Amino acid sequence: MRKLVSIVALLLTIFIGLANAKDSIIVGFTMSKTGKLNAESDEQFKGLKIWEKYVNSHGGIYVKSLGKKLPVKLVYYDDESSKERVQQLYAKLILDNKADFLISPYSSELTATAAIVAEQYGKVMLAIGSASDSIFNKGYKHIFQLYTPASRYLTGAIDMLKALNPKAKKVAIIYEQTNFATDVCKAARDYAMAKGFNVVLFEGYAPGTTDFTSFINKIKALAPDAIIGGGHFADGQTLAKQLYEQKVKVDVVSLLVAPSVPEFAQIGDAALYVTAPSQWEVGVKYNESTAKKMRLPWYGPSVSWFVKEYKAMDRTGKDPGYHSAAGLAAGLVLQKAIEDAGTLDTKAVKAALERMDIMTFYGRVKFETGKFYGRQIGHEMVYLQWQKKGGKLEKVLVWPPEAREGNLISYKKKF
Repeated sequence: MRKLVSIVALLLTIFIGLANAKDSIIVGFTMSKTGKLNAESDEQFKGLKIWEKYVNSHGGIYVKSLGKKLPVKLVYYDDESSKERVQQLYAKLILDNKADFLISPYSSELTATAAIVAEQYGKVMLAIGSASDSIFNKGYKHIFQLYTPASRYLTGAIDMLKALNPKAKKVAIIYEQTNFATDVCKAARDYAMAKGFNVVLFEGYAPGTTDFTSFINKIKALAPDAIIGGGHFADGQTLAKQLYEQKVKVDVVSLLVAPSVPEFAQIGDAALYVTAPSQWEVGVKYNESTAKKMRLPWYGPSVSWFVKEYKAMDRTGKDPGYHSAAGLAAGLVLQKAIEDAGTLDTKAVKAALERMDIMTFYGRVKFETGKFYGRQIGHEMVYLQWQKKGGKLEKVLVWPPEAREGNLISYKKKF
């Protein structure tokens, strides 16, 4: 019996020694250094590198069970924008590189593939660059989403309309017949109806449409309070131009993609007061005061710190966008979960993520723990509006109230 106790004590001592010998937290992911997703993936990567610098400059992440801070080590490979490569490389990250935690690649398509591997091996993965809802209806228990899901891309436009005009009752929705735009607009329709609005028009148009006359005639006859929808840049810009030419008077025009692109301003006054959703913009006003008002804990650096660090890394002078912001946010969320768990144990970190409800420079972060486990339910889309400042068209953040830098102006005030 004494011999058995001695052996157990020896094994326990060895185990504790090995645990304390761990010298870093390995975070694995793939990025698209090559292929069609290169540009967006590179921006996401910059955010992760900024997080690595941030956490390691503070000595690493404190792991209570080890009684010390551990630096973060990012291990990554080029997935070449290929699902097949993602499948191979995430298995390699887990089996060969012994990654403690995972970050997803960029895009919903590649993330869906990585999620299968992460779930198979029981590894926590922060999903960034992925707005798809479908990943979160498969029963996964290790995948946590940072983006506002596609089903809530345009729901904020309904809230925005209600705040601007409490008497508003009618909404028209026209959308490009692509999977993404259709899913977004179906969700917006259902949300509008649930909020008591009458959706007077819900109709799709073929990709490549350049003449919206028939839609505009219907809209004018139905006299809605808002027009929402769109699809991509070309169709959105054309639709906005033709709405202006036909002097369509509504309170809100909110379109996907197009108004968030700087070139949208090329249509001049037709762009004025058009709004668009975005995951994050450099002008957001999230700060510790915002967190206090929402009764949420603030975590991580400020917006201004991130912008400064991004510009020091990028060296082009441009502002960071939401891809890089989500990269930094994912790192901060993982860091907070490890600190709260006090260990690198997967179950404990999962439990910390389930409990998490925080405010960061990126906005609120909270995860669903029910039917659609891991889906993002805290982060809200921000809405930008084209307004004139000193006679020049500029994007101004106008929603939600806790993030805005200016007031929403009714679209019809341009006429």
